[in-house]
Amino acid sequence: MQHPAIVPLRHHFKIQGGLALIYPWVDGEVLYHPTVSRHGGRSDPTSPMARFRKLPVAEILQSLDAILDAHLTVERAGFVAVDLYDGCLLYDFEAQRMTLCDLDEYRPGPFILEDERLPGSRRFMAPEEFCKGSTIGIRTTVFVLGRVLRLLLDAGDDERKWRGSPSQLRVIECATASDPADRYASVEALARAWRGACGGRC
Repeated sequence: MQHPAIVPLRHHFKIQGGLALIYPWVDGEVLYHPTVSRHGGRSDPTSPMARFRKLPVAEILQSLDAILDAHLTVERAGFVAVDLYDGCLLYDFEAQRMTLCDLDEYRPGPFILEDERLPGSRRFMAPEEFCKGSTIGIRTTVFVLGRVLRLLLDAGDDERKWRGSPSQLRVIECATASDPADRYASVEALARAWRGACGGRC
């Protein structure tokens, strides 16, 4: 998949026990790195996530729109998001640019979950990602993207400091419905509803 917000895969080759993937260097800071969580993680005021959450809402909305737009490309390619979380979000504070990285778990979909759960962060994952035998499809991606919107446009991890509008929150509530049938049917539908709720400010 090729999109300005997705770090492109340049090369790959087999190594003992796996596959090596080669990507170009991209400036920015990963919003959350799990290996530094013991040092404060997202709650540390100097962390990339805390600094991102303090940006003007208009700048955050621009980043969220880039994430949604990239997933329109993902959807058109017939893939679904797996293991998308804030550790995949690389933000260049100087250039005000959001980039997606580490998307190597994305898979063609829909598919049936054959394991007990998919890899990923519980804070972002849909209920069906924890249910063996469930269908993982584009509505799963819609849920995960809804969680991205919710967590990045809130001033804190406790989700009590919403910085967006009531109409944006209603879009998120539909996107993250427990039953996949109650969610937007596609990323395209989610993006259209979100941009409508933004009033052209995305």
